[in-house]
Amino acid sequence: MSTVATTGTEGKVWSGGNKPLKASYGKMMMWFFIVSDALTFSGFLAAYGFSRFKFIDSWPIADEVFTHVPFFHGNYPMIYVAFMTFILIMSSVTMVLAVDAGHHMQKTKVTWYMFLTIIGGLIFVGSQAWEWGTFIKGDYGAVQTKGGNILQFGEYVQKDGKKVFKRVAIADFAKSTQKYRAEHERKNGLWFVQEGTLPEFSVNEVANGLASHKNILVRSQIINKHGEKTVLSRAESLKQIKENGKLVVHGANLHVNEYGSPLFADFFFFITGFHGFHVFSGVIINIIIFFNVILGTYEKRKNYEMVEKVGLYWHFVDLVWVFVFTFFYLV
Repeated sequence: MSTVATTGTEGKVWSGGNKPLKASYGKMMMWFFIVSDALTFSGFLAAYGFSRFKFIDSWPIADEVFTHVPFFHGNYPMIYVAFMTFILIMSSVTMVLAVDAGHHMQKTKVTWYMFLTIIGGLIFVGSQAWEWGTFIKGDYGAVQTKGGNILQFGEYVQKDGKKVFKRVAIADFAKSTQKYRAEHERKNGLWFVQEGTLPEFSVNEVANGLASHKNILVRSQIINKHGEKTVLSRAESLKQIKENGKLVVHGANLHVNEYGSPLFADFFFFITGFHGFHVFSGVIINIIIFFNVILGTYEKRKNYEMVEKVGLYWHFVDLVWVFVFTFFYLV
């Protein structure tokens, strides 16, 4: 008669069940999604970092790009972006409070904290849409050279006892003389060709305006050793516009960027847009959960685990924004 040796581990090895690592199936799947999405954002931010390092001498300076505040005119570097970040972080706090209230089966508190979380998300998404619109429209305008570089305009002013370069809008010194454009016609052999928007000013009009305003200088997108963009001399300013000027640009899109390298705008639209889509999706999910709370769905289930699961997603979205904020606005 043979005997079977025992190892002492029988009955101790996990053999399935619905709560591996003491987490429900739903929570496990949410964690799998978060990890995979985190890797996706990591890849995007790594690509941004490599591209910025490659073009570090011509990358736009965030303090000069994100200077707008709704309903206020002036230069307020990073103020509104900081406000957006604060709102999103506070929405994460209200989500924590909603989850905690759910653990104590306090329906009224869960309802109010979910409502505040939704409001915070809507404010953030709306602010991001406004920021996109402002970034696309632009403020000052610039001239793109034949080599793809960006030339901006400004003048030196006295501030706190020292000279400071202040941007000047093209519309402040250039005068438009072109009122109509020749349209494509069949007799010219051009059928079904879509024409782009006519620029407000031509390069020649900008050059003539620059020549008649002796205090205005050109600033290139190249950053000097002092961390500032290089300001050209008066003679070099006129020469660059007349000989190398190719196109007058306003704002930023996927082709040109008045603030500097077009690659910055490409990454900005893609990464912030991808994150904004996550926030908007989270708001929609939160609204669904919010109405389920009101209807008493989770009271009947005797748990608010769905609130906790959507809370994990919301915290992840907030954490990703911290990295996006650091990469685009602070570094």
